[in-house]
Amino acid sequence: MINITFPDGNVRQYESGVSAYEIAKSISHGLAKNVLSANVNGEIWDATRPIESDSKVQLLTWNDDGGKMTFWHSSAHLMAEALEAVYPGIKFGTGPATDAGFYYDIDPGDHHLSSDDFKKIEQKMLELARQKNTYARKPISKEEALKYFTEKGDEYKIELIEKRGENEALTLYEQGNFIDLCKGPHIPDTGKIKAIKLMKIAGAYWQGDENRQQMTRIYGVSFPKQKDLTEYLEILEEAKKRDHRKLGAELELFMFSEKVGQGLPIWLPKGTALRSRLENFLKEEQIKRGYQPVITPHIGKKELYETSGHWDKYGEDSFQPITTPKEGEYFLLKPMNCPHHCEIFGHKPRSYRELPVRIAEFGTVYRYEQSGELHGLTRVRGFTQDDAHLFCTADQLKAEFLNVVDLTMHVLDKLGFEDYTAQISLRDPDNPAKYIGSDENWEKAESAIIEATKEAGLKTVTAYGEAAFYGPKLDFMIKDALKRSWQLGTIQVDYNLPERFKLEYTGADNQPHRPIMIHRAPFGSMERFIGVLIEHCGGKFPLWLSPEQFTILTISEKYNDYAKKVQDILSANDIRGIIDERAEKVGRKIRDAEVSKIPFMLIVGEKEANEGKISVRKQGEGDKGTMTIEEFITYFKELL
Repeated sequence: MINITFPDGNVRQYESGVSAYEIAKSISHGLAKNVLSANVNGEIWDATRPIESDSKVQLLTWNDDGGKMTFWHSSAHLMAEALEAVYPGIKFGTGPATDAGFYYDIDPGDHHLSSDDFKKIEQKMLELARQKNTYARKPISKEEALKYFTEKGDEYKIELIEKRGENEALTLYEQGNFIDLCKGPHIPDTGKIKAIKLMKIAGAYWQGDENRQQMTRIYGVSFPKQKDLTEYLEILEEAKKRDHRKLGAELELFMFSEKVGQGLPIWLPKGTALRSRLENFLKEEQIKRGYQPVITPHIGKKELYETSGHWDKYGEDSFQPITTPKEGEYFLLKPMNCPHHCEIFGHKPRSYRELPVRIAEFGTVYRYEQSGELHGLTRVRGFTQDDAHLFCTADQLKAEFLNVVDLTMHVLDKLGFEDYTAQISLRDPDNPAKYIGSDENWEKAESAIIEATKEAGLKTVTAYGEAAFYGPKLDFMIKDALKRSWQLGTIQVDYNLPERFKLEYTGADNQPHRPIMIHRAPFGSMERFIGVLIEHCGGKFPLWLSPEQFTILTISEKYNDYAKKVQDILSANDIRGIIDERAEKVGRKIRDAEVSKIPFMLIVGEKEANEGKISVRKQGEGDKGTMTIEEFITYFKELL
């Protein structure tokens, strides 16, 4: 018998060799019907794979990210089976799940595929899905795998196999008439796939190398119910309307210029006003909580980033070093603010009485993202982080961490993000070379985050392999109005940079001690946060944040002077807005104000001017009646 421990801590005994599906069936037939895969000791397995020793098991359904990823990966295999059936001789690269479906890279050979072929491929996939073929996992030796794919004539799979170690365990997965090299996991059978939509076709170089063969990449998405696909397609249509690139141009918030450079956003006056208000909101909160603002340069000597480890980990993907007239002197565009802040902490002797030291900066950093990965504000090459670094003692760590959690939650609540999960991002236990620092320091840092999240009562998930190279972190995964997930705020515990920079403070025992460092950024990056915010609220920003809170619409130019008087009174009461003095009919002005998503339209004509009043319309809601200016001010302030 083996002990199976469930996420809630309950333990049940089963015979060795039991599968997650059988465990689910022992609980309820309904649960067994919905299980897609299982998290077994931190690794996602097939629901049908035997478990032969004591294990921690989480059963995964469509409602779990792991379940979705298994479902979509299995759908990629189903698409490959359909492609092979419809287009004999086709060859396959790789076909993973993505955050929003799946794709497969293929070499179509003599076949010429386009989106016109999607309907035929979808129909074949559904036909195969209805056969309810099982996904069978088959361990295989490297030699056997090479023999199989050599006979099949698939050079792409052969290349992948040849990169594996001689004694490395390989697996094949078979469903119906299709066999693929794959480590899995997969859903129990194809019958669970009920709705399919192929989304787009694109080119992709084999192994991402532009000097290699260009493959054809087909993207798709699938669901266990047709109604889920219908809802998904409706959300996609809404997402197009909310696209921050489209709204950013319409609302004149930001722009890009080829002459300035790809991925380098330029903030226009309205966008700058919005961004400044966000910054000021956080700056005021930080001052209340004992943060000290600093400003550091946009560049630093290469040696600074060699000390921090950033050059070793990210140097090849960064903007390359800047040379100076002095031989052998190199500078880098700043990829991170933390090395500069370490220098600030270490520039003078520190006593334990000074700790915690909280250093904050809205610091612009630069990363050379590949051009194909750039996307509006959400993936750029130059961005500003709402960065802060806290230096504290071991005794202060938990309290400081919890204070940062509280600040991050306050920021999210203020901006209307109510649906979020805290992701505990830990090391990849199978790839220690990705990280710097001792196991002892990592264990202390990971334990500190886990304990603090329990004390804060946060809803959490754990993700192995998502830690920063210098320490574990807590990432806030936000769901927007369309239920899409984004990683925004982050908090990181770091024992390693203080070690690398030899930072010290004098303790109560009059001996030198190493501080612990907390990295935190509630917004993450201003660019990415604002891009997500635009799409979350569809450009209708919270009233306190809106660049223009009102526009005064004059019936004719005769009332421009009265409009200016109203504007001055509102401005004196910290209510900002503009006057639309164009020689247009008021109906046209209202339509334009609605498109610009200005919260209030204040209409003034002869009646309003004579009575000292304004006619008020609210964006998206229509007429709110006639008010005195003082009544509107009171009404407005109540909405903030």
